[in-house]
Amino acid sequence: MKIREPSVKEKIQELRKIREDAKLGGGKKRIEKQHAKGKLTARERINILLDDNSFVELDPFIVHRCADFGMADKKVRGDGVVTGYGTIDGRLVYVFSQDFTVFGGSLGEMFAKKVCKVMDLAMKTGAPLIGLNDSGGARIQEGVISLGGYGDIFFRNVIASGVIPQISAVMGPCAGGAVYSPAMTDFIIMVKDSSHMFITGPEVIKTVLGQEVDFEELGGALMHMQTSGVCHFMTEDEEACLELIKELLSYLPSNNMEDPPVIEMGDDPNRVEGFLEEILPDDSDKPYDMKEIITAVTDNGKFLEVQRLWAPNIVVGFARLNGRSIGIVANQPKHFAGALDIKSSTKAGRFIRFCDSFNIPIVTFEDVPGFLPGIDQEQGGIIRHGSKLLFAYCEATVPKITVIIRKAYGGAYDVMGSKHSGGDINFAWPSAEIAVMGPAGAINIIFRKEIAQAENAEEKKKELTANYREKFANPYIAAEKGYIDDVIEPAQTRPKLISALEMLITKREARPSKKHSNIPL
Repeated sequence: MKIREPSVKEKIQELRKIREDAKLGGGKKRIEKQHAKGKLTARERINILLDDNSFVELDPFIVHRCADFGMADKKVRGDGVVTGYGTIDGRLVYVFSQDFTVFGGSLGEMFAKKVCKVMDLAMKTGAPLIGLNDSGGARIQEGVISLGGYGDIFFRNVIASGVIPQISAVMGPCAGGAVYSPAMTDFIIMVKDSSHMFITGPEVIKTVLGQEVDFEELGGALMHMQTSGVCHFMTEDEEACLELIKELLSYLPSNNMEDPPVIEMGDDPNRVEGFLEEILPDDSDKPYDMKEIITAVTDNGKFLEVQRLWAPNIVVGFARLNGRSIGIVANQPKHFAGALDIKSSTKAGRFIRFCDSFNIPIVTFEDVPGFLPGIDQEQGGIIRHGSKLLFAYCEATVPKITVIIRKAYGGAYDVMGSKHSGGDINFAWPSAEIAVMGPAGAINIIFRKEIAQAENAEEKKKELTANYREKFANPYIAAEKGYIDDVIEPAQTRPKLISALEMLITKREARPSKKHSNIPL
C-alpha cells in the first residue's frame, strides 16, 4: 500500500500549527498564572516594546537536549526564551525575552545558544541589545551545561560593552547566575514589587546564616534603587518599564561608531531664563535644588535622571540641548551640601564612562564644597573611589563643558570637569567661589594666631572671612589664569552651553595606544 505524501498546503498548515503552539510557551494555565501576578508574558512584552509588526523571531522551534530527570518528556518549543529583532522608533534593535511559563524561565544549553545568537548578531550589525529578564536562574536538570551557557553570555556582555548599548529590564525573579548578565550591561530597569535580584535567595540565607529576610528587603526594586545602587531606573509597572526603554534609547546611538540621534525639540536655542538670577540663596551655605537649573536650560525642561534615589548628592542623567543628546553630571546641594563621597563618585564615574563610550557630550553643573569628611569615608576607601570620578573625567574624550554655579573647593574643583582634567569649555557664574577651601576653614588655618590673640575672636573671624571671600572666593582669579573661559550671566546659561556644544561637536582627541586603562576599581 502506497503511503500518500502530505501536500505542500498540508505542510504549511502543520507549520502554522507548530508555530502557534510555540507561541503558547508553557501553556494557557501558566500564562494565566503569569497574568494573575500582574505580569505580562514574554511575547506580550516584546509586542509593547517594539514598533508594530516589526518583530522577527529567531529559533522558535528550538528545544532542549536534556534527557535526565524526566526532561526527555518535557520539551517546549522555544525552550523558555523568545529571541529576535525588530525596531524601536524605526531603529534596529535585538531582543531576548525570558519566558517564566517555561521551566520558570531557567536557562539551559539551548536557551543560552538562542541568546548568544542574537548577541552576536547585535555586535555584527551594530545595534542595541535589550534583555527582558524573568528567570529562576540556571536549569538545575542540565547541571554544569547551564553554567557554561551563562558563561558564554557573560563573555559576550563584556565584549559588547562600550560597543553597543545593552539594556536589561528585570521583570520578575532573577537569582544566582541570572543577575550577573544584567549587572554587566549598561542600564538595569526594575519593576516595583515584582522584580527581584539576588545571588542567594531568602531560604538559602536562612539555612546557612540563620537570617530571616523577605524578597523585597533582600533584592527588591526599591532596595536596589536606594541602597545597593544596582538598579538605574524603577517603574511602577511593566508597561512603564517598556516605555522607559524606548525613551532611554532615544538618547543613545546604535553603536560606538555613531553619534546619538538629533531630534528637533522646538525649543529656542537662544532662550534665556531670568529666574536663574534669583535661584541662589544669599547665604552660600544654604541649599537649593540643582535640578531646577538643569530643567531650566535643557530642551523643553526634559531630563531623564539615572539612579535617582542612590547617592542623591550627585545628579546624573540624559537631556538635550538644541536637539543634541548630552549627559549631565551635577552636584546636588540639597544632599550633603553636594559634597562628593564614595557612592556619588562611583555613580558619576560610571555614568561619565558610558557617555564617553557612546559619543555623548558631558555637561557638568558644579557646586561642590569638597569631599565628605569622616572615618567611615576614609576607611571605606574614599581616596580610591573618589579617584574613579577623576579618572573618568580625565579619560573621557567627548566634548566636556562645565558650569561652576557656586562652590568649587579643593581637590573636588579639580575632579568635577575642570580645565585641568580635560574640560574643553569652562564657564562660571558670578556667584562662583573657586578656592582651596571655604573662607571659614581657610582663615582658621591662615590666621590662627591673629584670631587667638584678638579681643573679640568671633568678630575677627567674621572680618577675616569677609575679606577672604571678597579676595579669593570668586571666579575672577581662575578666569585671569585661563582656567575659566568666561564668567557668564546665569540667564544666558542655555545659549552659552548650546554655542559651546555646537562648536565642539567635531572634537577629536587622540590618546596613547594601549590595551586598556587601569581604573582604580
